[in-house]
Amino acid sequence: MKLPQQPRRVVITGMAMISPLGCSWPEVRSALYENRSGIRRMTEWEKLEDLNTRVAAPAAPFEVDPEIFPRKKTRSMGRVALMAVKTAREALEDAGLLGDPVVSSPATGVAFGSSAGQPKAVAELAHLILSNSCRGITATTYVRMMAHTAPVNIGVFFGCKGRICTTSSACTSGSQGIGSAYETIATGREEVMIAGGCEELDATDAAIFDTLFATSVKWNDDPTHTPRPFDRDRDGLVVGEGSGALILESLEHARARGAKIYAEVAGYGTNSDGAHITSPTAGQMAAAMRLALEDAGMTPEEIDLVNGHGTATDRGDVAESEATHMVFGDRVPYTTYKGHMGHTLGACGALEAIFAIHGMREGFVSPILNLEHPDPACAPLNFVTGAVRALPQKAVMSNNFAFGGINTSLIFKRFEE
Repeated sequence: MKLPQQPRRVVITGMAMISPLGCSWPEVRSALYENRSGIRRMTEWEKLEDLNTRVAAPAAPFEVDPEIFPRKKTRSMGRVALMAVKTAREALEDAGLLGDPVVSSPATGVAFGSSAGQPKAVAELAHLILSNSCRGITATTYVRMMAHTAPVNIGVFFGCKGRICTTSSACTSGSQGIGSAYETIATGREEVMIAGGCEELDATDAAIFDTLFATSVKWNDDPTHTPRPFDRDRDGLVVGEGSGALILESLEHARARGAKIYAEVAGYGTNSDGAHITSPTAGQMAAAMRLALEDAGMTPEEIDLVNGHGTATDRGDVAESEATHMVFGDRVPYTTYKGHMGHTLGACGALEAIFAIHGMREGFVSPILNLEHPDPACAPLNFVTGAVRALPQKAVMSNNFAFGGINTSLIFKRFEE
């Protein structure tokens, strides 16, 4: 394979989602316009001792056609992988590539991630440790549990023979999936990439953040009023689930087949704090944003909206607001979707990118739900609050930050020839 001398332009031609706000863009748009929350009290968690949080954001109900997803094809999938494969299939269909020979050729790869595999499969192996018995372990236990269960199942389901990039990096799994796919195509190593991220909701996710005193607990009886990103009354994050899949192509490949183009991936920056596992560093967050701007050949003044991470944690919101202010000051409008649908962990980078791209195309921005009194400890950003507002946009930056100090920044532009 002869690689290009100059980076190739990369475009997005298909998108699909499963989210707490709905499983189609019209459903999500309606939820955003109505300021509708996807958070609910988890009555099924009442039996769990010592779990403080009782709120979460389950994905909206979705159907799986047994003719498309027969038992033979799904037995290696937990819920997390099933959501990934389903959204990948719908994104390929949206792109006009479902059934196209290129998908099952070496020209198509996968860059997809989740924080972990299926929790139930982890429990099957844990049973061995706790009981000294292999009872319950099956031939598919490891495949359902492994961190790369989503991209591998996507690759097998569609017969993809290109590279598989497993982006299991907690809250940046989805954004790193998009970024890795973008770089793979830009450097000429693939023509098409199935990219994104996913996560399956489980009480273990809530328990992990609970032990760090990072979950919302004050609003257990009033779930739609949490999380509260950047608000003075915020008390932690709310875990959620879902999957977002995007089809990325080289511009040449998309043009040759007359594909519709949603947006162009203009830039990507990623780095690490190199300092602390759970305490974020504002300077390195800002550096990731600047890397994305440099990659896109753009200035901060050319960004019309920052679609941020906004987890509603104490230190996270302060550090992110400071980092964003370092790069943009208080000029550019800033929003986050976590007030509406909680923190979907491995899925958030992909879902939030999809929402931002649709908003850019339609010329609107949704507010930060539950942000009523900005915390004076946070930097004074141009927070979007209240209701959906019209906002013409040519370029959007979408940021995510994860445990381990992993920072990502993506820039999407309206496509122009």
